[in-house]
Amino acid sequence: MTGDVERSYSQRAAEYIEQLGSMSSAHPSDVQLVTTWAEGVDGPVLDAGCGPGQWTAHLAGRGVVARGVDAVGAFVDHARASYPSVPFAIGSIDALTDPADSYGGVLAWYSLIHHEPAALRGALDEFARVLRPGGRLLVGFFVGDEVEAFDHAVVTAYRWSVDALTAELEEARFDVVETHTRTGGRPGSVPRRGSGSGPRPHGAILAELRRHP
Repeated sequence: MTGDVERSYSQRAAEYIEQLGSMSSAHPSDVQLVTTWAEGVDGPVLDAGCGPGQWTAHLAGRGVVARGVDAVGAFVDHARASYPSVPFAIGSIDALTDPADSYGGVLAWYSLIHHEPAALRGALDEFARVLRPGGRLLVGFFVGDEVEAFDHAVVTAYRWSVDALTAELEEARFDVVETHTRTGGRPGSVPRRGSGSGPRPHGAILAELRRHP
């Protein structure tokens, strides 16, 4: 996350938390997809770019060993206060402090949509580093016909085509297992990092880290 993105979210953190900082704002198909994915992960899960922490806490409540990290201090403070039994840390998903091979899964649920295309690989390489061989990655993103910037409610974001994002993942040593797309957002005027409030196309890619480079 760049300094501009962090500042933009910090300035609107209270509004964002109030409108979209709970699982009641999540699309039902997203809840099913993320939950089913996490319950099938072998090992702990990192919620990379966890925002106010509701997804991390949801997974922990389902028996998943989960930890959240986010660069926005206000989000992490809220998550720690709201879900005291779940571990959260302030940090960048582009420079994680975890040792290599720490996790069985990484959830990047709309936490990459503010990365400029040329900078995306840095985060994907970090995910590959902290995942165990064969570890699973789930990425949520905005879908478009091509890679392009658009005016997100908080700060500039990017759409990706499924093919383009698949190519980035493959370059970062991931094998794509499934892709999903849907149209439609959730109620609320301030999108959760990448979720949207209008009929905007959404996508998800499930991938596994190759066991051999």
